[in-house]
Order: sequence, then structure tokens, then C-alpha cells
Amino acid sequence: MAKQRRQQDSMDGILGAARQEGRRGPPPVHLWNPPYCGDLDMRIAADGTWYYLKTPIGRPALVKLFASVLKREGDKHFLVTPVEKVGIVVDDAPFVAVEMKAEDCAGERVLHFRTNVDEWIACGPGHVLRFDPEPKTGGLKPYLHVRRELWAKVTRALFYDLVALGEERDIEGERMFGIASGGEFFVMARADQVREPA
Repeated sequence: MAKQRRQQDSMDGILGAARQEGRRGPPPVHLWNPPYCGDLDMRIAADGTWYYLKTPIGRPALVKLFASVLKREGDKHFLVTPVEKVGIVVDDAPFVAVEMKAEDCAGERVLHFRTNVDEWIACGPGHVLRFDPEPKTGGLKPYLHVRRELWAKVTRALFYDLVALGEERDIEGERMFGIASGGEFFVMARADQVREPA
């Protein structure tokens, strides 16, 4: 019971700080380095669903609030405020890219992705795409950089859209397949090796 009370106190503190900071714009979590206060029974599943005490968080506004104070240090993820840092579990990536729009900008294509927390990201030099090999299937797992070492897994449907927009280019003498966005070319794989994502 005492542990559950501590969990609730941590949750209330994080919510209060996120709401207060959110009124002034995105919280500057990259500047905060508070003491570590233990782990919170919170998990982000591979499909982007947030769980608290093993129960899905059904309020999108609450998930957005937590997402705004999410920070990654090494392989661990934390919710942070100016005075507290608590660990959470992330099964794969903390976000999921669920929608994509292509836009022509001065003759260059820019791909815009919407995450599961309704954040739009313009893919380009500051927000790169990466394609990790999936050893079990031989396929690819696509990810989009969102912010501060946080990534969004690109859904299978959007991966197919990326493949449809993809092109081959010679990169350092090798024929590669990838996608262009924002003046950058993001290599998926050698042209003869493109497979489905995991």
C-alpha cells in the first residue's frame, strides 16, 4: 500500500509539473537533471499504448502530457520534472508514426509524420529516418527521430508508403534504395535487399 501511495504521489507531481510547464510551451526537459526517485509502474507498449499500474491510460490528453516530459538517457526512459525523475519501461520506441503526408517545398519533397500523440514531424536533417535490420525476419524496422534521443516506430502501412516513394541512388559506389525528404536521402538497404518491416 505504501508503494502504491508513493507511485501515486510521483504521478501527481509529474502531472502537476507537466501542466504548469506546458502552459509556457514545450517543457525544457533536456535542461532538467533532477535526482532519480525510483521507477514508476508505467510502460509504453510497442504499439504506443501507455499503461499505468498495468491498465491502459485511456485519456489522450494525459498521454500527451506524460509524453511532453519524457526523457531518454542511454537505454533508459524517464519522466522528469525540475525536481524529480522516475523511470518507466518502453518496449520498443516511445512513439509511433501513424500518418504521413508528402509536401513539395521549393521543388523538394518533405515528408511530414504524425505521431500517436498528435505531434507533426517534418522529416529532414533534424528529424532523420533510420531503418534497423530485424534479424528474426530479415526485414527492416523503420524509425523516425522525434526529439532529444526519442524515436517513433513507423507503422507497417507507412513503411509500405515509404517503399512506394523510394528510389535507388548510387552511394559511395553502391546501389542503394532509400527515401528522400527535406534535402536528405535516408538509406533503407542495398537496392537488392529491401524487405518488409518486422
